[in-house]
Amino acid sequence: MGRSGVSARSAGPFALRRRGSVGGVDARTWITRFAAELGVDGPDEALFEALLDLAGTAAHASERMAAPVACYLLGRAGVDVAEGAAAAARVGNR
Repeated sequence: MGRSGVSARSAGPFALRRRGSVGGVDARTWITRFAAELGVDGPDEALFEALLDLAGTAAHASERMAAPVACYLLGRAGVDVAEGAAAAARVGNR
């Protein structure tokens, strides 16, 4: 159970990731707004979670700052998240 007394699993897929907002906006809302500013669709729930998993792999295999840069490189390479996650796992196993 989280601090709110609601289990993370029953609260939806973003419940485990939500740590509270800093500027009054939660991460999912910020990402949706940012995507709109860039003129692209935001990630659906599955992609959002997969990106967070990739970021987690990068951060835990290296330093936290590797997480956003790994996601940036994924986009630059034009590969899907599953391929990027496999590449991250290979790098982490070296």
